[in-house]
Amino acid sequence: MTHSTLITAAELQALQAGATPLVLLDCSFDLADTEAGARAYATGHLPGAIYAHLDRDLAGVKTGRNGRHPLPDRAAYAATAGTWGVAPGVQVVAYDDMGAPYAARAWWLLRWLGHTAVAVLDGGAAAWRAAGGTLSTEAARVRALPPYPAAAAAAMPTVGADTLQARLNEVLILDARAGERFRGDVEPLDPVAGHIPGATLRFFKDNLGENGRFKPAAQLRAEFETLMRGHVSAAVVQQCGSGVTACHNLLAMAHAGLGETTLYPGSWSEWCSETTRPVARGA
Repeated sequence: MTHSTLITAAELQALQAGATPLVLLDCSFDLADTEAGARAYATGHLPGAIYAHLDRDLAGVKTGRNGRHPLPDRAAYAATAGTWGVAPGVQVVAYDDMGAPYAARAWWLLRWLGHTAVAVLDGGAAAWRAAGGTLSTEAARVRALPPYPAAAAAAMPTVGADTLQARLNEVLILDARAGERFRGDVEPLDPVAGHIPGATLRFFKDNLGENGRFKPAAQLRAEFETLMRGHVSAAVVQQCGSGVTACHNLLAMAHAGLGETTLYPGSWSEWCSETTRPVARGA
């Protein structure tokens, strides 16, 4: 059985007990301390997990105008996936202990290459421990493979800033940032506060229940359909500060059975780098 959105700790343990080829990615990260995730990995991670660093492994080269976490070059990311041992048919499971925004980024990027056998561990390492799983401090033993044979065209849709600006009246933009950043009350990471005109707030943590795991699919579907206001999924554009937490909403909608939506990779950090683009503030 292939897992393509979320996977429970019990399901992961069942996979490990079988003969299914498996790659585990620990995507722990902290925007305020970019090496905190690597340190946490060193103190304890799921046995066999490989550490994937947001800046080095899950993002590309910044130019100052393409956002804080631009997409990597697809060929370069295909090579990275190969070094992790990812190949067609290999099940990948990504996790972090921050509510899954960085794991969702890894999930989206692998889907972008065309790899569908990738899922996020629901509840992260906490759920793993609660299910009786142990942690390890041993570095993963990886059998590196050639670059992943990515499809000629990206499998997950994206939109650029200019196209999005021209279509503001045609699409529904969901902004995954916290409410205070969306409204422009504060902006700790980017030079301009506010949001893209017409955007609707959907803080990524609203996808989670009190236990830190994703809400049931039916509940997520109802919540997103209310926000969509009759728009089809193909007309939904996901964004955040830098194209990372937006992937959490993409994952939640996919898990809810609402299909694929479009990512604006540059997100607010790219949008606000160009002073001619419109900015909105308030609710």
